Amino acid sequence: MQCRLGDETVVLRRASVEPAVSDMLALSVSFGDEPHTLCIARSARFQDLDKLWDSRAEVPEAVLLALVEKECGPLFQMLENAVRKQMRLVRVASQGSLEVSKFGSLDDLGSKCLNLQTSNLPTTVFSLTRSETAVAAFGMLRNLDLSHESIRSMSLESEIEYAAFAMPNDDFASIATGDAVLLPEIGTVEPKLVVDGRFVLDANGVSPYVEDALVRVRAAEARPVSLGEVFDAAETPVKRAAAVQDEQLRLVRNGKTVASGRLDSIGDQRAFIVEAIS
Repeated sequence: MQCRLGDETVVLRRASVEPAVSDMLALSVSFGDEPHTLCIARSARFQDLDKLWDSRAEVPEAVLLALVEKECGPLFQMLENAVRKQMRLVRVASQGSLEVSKFGSLDDLGSKCLNLQTSNLPTTVFSLTRSETAVAAFGMLRNLDLSHESIRSMSLESEIEYAAFAMPNDDFASIATGDAVLLPEIGTVEPKLVVDGRFVLDANGVSPYVEDALVRVRAAEARPVSLGEVFDAAETPVKRAAAVQDEQLRLVRNGKTVASGRLDSIGDQRAFIVEAIS
């Protein structure tokens, strides 16, 4: 996420290393009427604060708050601009008020560490407790790093689709066990991959899936596909093999399986042999 820190444009990212809660300065703050805990890691950016960091627990709270306001003003302004609510520094969150000793990590506290990356100044690592307001500000889709393994490894259900065709309602309603539905598309039309009922991966890349009244022939079993595979298919489409003799298939319409069966041949035509009606 690009943002402004004083006069500089900086990039806000999820920190790769999270300091322990006890190694950070915990502050009670509010955005409007919403209370938050803001934890700030030691940084050479805050020169005066850095000098007394090891003895900060012994500094009178009023003095420490004044120093924090002076040194961290640009950070507070950046957060206020991002959240779009007035930020107020309430107090230093003591060990007792935060009960920090109960938490082994920032994740336990409901926070994730963020890292302000700059071109010529020391980095700043901080965390802010999660809320609908904070998630709405920082968790926007455009801020996602699509190359991050935590996103690429996400698993979605997918179905191979071998054919899609129109069929009159009367013919569709009369399908029975033992019937053969001819599939001239098999072997001539490249199969598609329907992912999570939302995306189609085919020879043209990735496109939105649109449900319609077509009858669809799909593989009997769904398989997992990673979000990374979907991203890659948008750049380099993957060719998929046609259905093979006796492969188990499903007949699907309007997102529902209406029959199951297998792929067979009738003369020189490929056909879906209905073995069961759902």
